[in-house]
This record gives sequence, C-alpha cells and structure tokens, in this order.
Amino acid sequence: MKFRTGLLIGMAVGYVLGARAGRDRYEQIKAFAAEAAEHPAVAQLLDQGTALVDLVRDTVADGLDAGAGGLRAVSDRV
Repeated sequence: MKFRTGLLIGMAVGYVLGARAGRDRYEQIKAFAAEAAEHPAVAQLLDQGTALVDLVRDTVADGLDAGAGGLRAVSDRV
C-alpha cells in the first residue's frame, strides 16, 4: 500500500511540475532528445539494444517451440 501511495504522489508531483514547465520547456526537451538521438554513440547503443531484444525474442520463441513439442509428445502418449 505504501508503494501505491508513493507512486500516486510521485505522479501527481510530476504532473504539476510538467504542467508548470509549459509548452516551451516541452519543445526544448524534445529538441534535445532529437539531437541526442542523432549522436553516433546513442545510435550504436540503440542498435545494440535492438539486437539484444531480437536475440531474447528468438531464444524465448525457440524455448516455447521446444516446450510445445515436448507437450505434444506427452499428450500423444496419454
């Protein structure tokens, strides 16, 4: 319960501070993020993250396929 209360308070504070910052600050942050995304180091990190997600996705899919095959083999014997 304490976690939920803290989360709600944090969200409320974030909303209020964000609303006070206004549209100008939003545009400033958006421009900074776009500039940072163009940096070669960030692009490389993004590529590595994408490759890692693809690897994990393929590994999980292979595991699920293997598990499903084992389940079929067990159900055929029953």
